[in-house]
Amino acid sequence: MNTLNETLFLYLNSPAHLGSTALLVSTFLAEGLIWLMPAGLLLGWLFGDDTTRRAMIEATMASMAALLLAQLIGMVWVHPRPFMIGIGHTHLVHVADASFPSDHLTLWWTVSFSLVNQSRLRAVGLSLSVLGIAVAWARIYLGVHFPLDMAGAAVLALACSEAIAGRRESFVEPPFEWACAAHRTLLSPLIRRGWVRG
Repeated sequence: MNTLNETLFLYLNSPAHLGSTALLVSTFLAEGLIWLMPAGLLLGWLFGDDTTRRAMIEATMASMAALLLAQLIGMVWVHPRPFMIGIGHTHLVHVADASFPSDHLTLWWTVSFSLVNQSRLRAVGLSLSVLGIAVAWARIYLGVHFPLDMAGAAVLALACSEAIAGRRESFVEPPFEWACAAHRTLLSPLIRRGWVRG
């Protein structure tokens, strides 16, 4: 398995000398695009109806669970990143910590798969799931992850999104009620002006 993992990594990893355009695009995919997730969840909450807001809470709860599990896995099994063992070429500065599973893709795919579970947002979730493949490729291409890290992220994201979807009454409704109360209290001036949805 490890040999296959390293072979696939070397196949997808960038050359030693990377052009400025390739570096810019791949760095944006690897580092910049992830901010679409918290921004999308926030906008969905601020301007969505109750159904959309419940979906945002569900995606948030699933993501929190997945990221927590990812951290625990990383502590139990400290799998090195490619540059930590001198494999391939690295074009992205990254701390030398455990690579499995990818936190970036755990977050990305957990939100995406959670949205797939919502009938009104399924198309958005599917589109984001596919876009996640580009994010995964970029992080391998730039030398900070192995393909196995992405497979682990996908499995973890699917498991957590399905687990939360199966227990919505327990994991979604209580935080939804708390968040609605906080929203109405803290954002009442913006609600009165019609800048955000009440």
